[in-house]
Amino acid sequence: MISNQILQNTIEGLKSIARAELCVMDVDGKVVASTADMGSSSKAAVEFVASFADSQEIQGYQYFKIFDEQQLEYILVVGGAGEDIYVIGKMAAFQIQSLLVAYKERFDKDNFIKNLLLDNLLLVDIYSRAKKLHIQTDVSRVVMIVEHGHSKENNMLEMMRVHFSNSSKDFITAVDENNVIVVKDLTESDSAKEIEKAAKNLESFFQKEGIKGVRIAYGTVIKEIKEVSRSYKEAKMALDVGRIFFDDRNIVAYSELGIGRLIYQLPIPLCKMFIKEIFGGKSPDEFDEETLTTIYKFFENSLNVSETSRQLFIHRNTLVYRLDKLQKSTGLDLRVFEDAITFKIALMVVKYMRYMENFEY
Repeated sequence: MISNQILQNTIEGLKSIARAELCVMDVDGKVVASTADMGSSSKAAVEFVASFADSQEIQGYQYFKIFDEQQLEYILVVGGAGEDIYVIGKMAAFQIQSLLVAYKERFDKDNFIKNLLLDNLLLVDIYSRAKKLHIQTDVSRVVMIVEHGHSKENNMLEMMRVHFSNSSKDFITAVDENNVIVVKDLTESDSAKEIEKAAKNLESFFQKEGIKGVRIAYGTVIKEIKEVSRSYKEAKMALDVGRIFFDDRNIVAYSELGIGRLIYQLPIPLCKMFIKEIFGGKSPDEFDEETLTTIYKFFENSLNVSETSRQLFIHRNTLVYRLDKLQKSTGLDLRVFEDAITFKIALMVVKYMRYMENFEY
């Protein structure tokens, strides 16, 4: 079904070209879009619906029936001076009929893509429906998720469809209120760069529109249409993991999640057991701010003592003293690679646990 606003825009455009008044009614004679008051046309429209005629002149107005396949969908009423009103009406009816077909096709494709993303289709149905809808099955694609939160003032789905309107092979849809999903068609060139460019273009688009708080995540490239759901699940994980470990990024790729992807899949009881075994009853995020700043800066500089002390504006011996103090309290020497890895993982595990605790509440 075409929205009333689309119908209104269509007949207003036709009026500006043909200089005729147009009105679209449903089968009950209720006006859904109009460029002028057609007086008693509603009653005449109901009588016209009951007739066998596809078009008819009634009280100086031309009436046309518009069908969706075999089902009567709308009545078009056209009025105005001149002998061309019938021709204008036929052209307007054809335009609305074409819109019905186009929107029905888009709805069918949208419904197919949604079920494909949610893994609701059997393998045989995927290929048969794709063929029927003229969707290629063996091209490279990637699923991108755009999280926009509860931005009620912006119709994000329609905005994104406008943004991607130049590419007829990309599919834009939504399965919930907070996210818009893009199933992007890729060329045979460098897919990674192409995806990154598309994500950055999206980010720039939202910035220009003044929309804040938008995050973009994407999965890996798939070669077959049956694998679209896998790329979608990867993008969802990238969105969640990115929220925990990469909260400073607006764009997160599944391939860049690293060890965060593994930690995200650990059960909370196992995480608690790991922290207890390493640190006893103390959590690594309970250290004072100075110690935590030193730890994070040391990791940031790849365990380089000289560079870390320089960036912290402290003497090298002061940094060594802090690391020795940390070793005494935890049993881990961050200057030793294995201990540093253990500590880094522990910090990430604690961050994950804190996130999950807050999420549950």
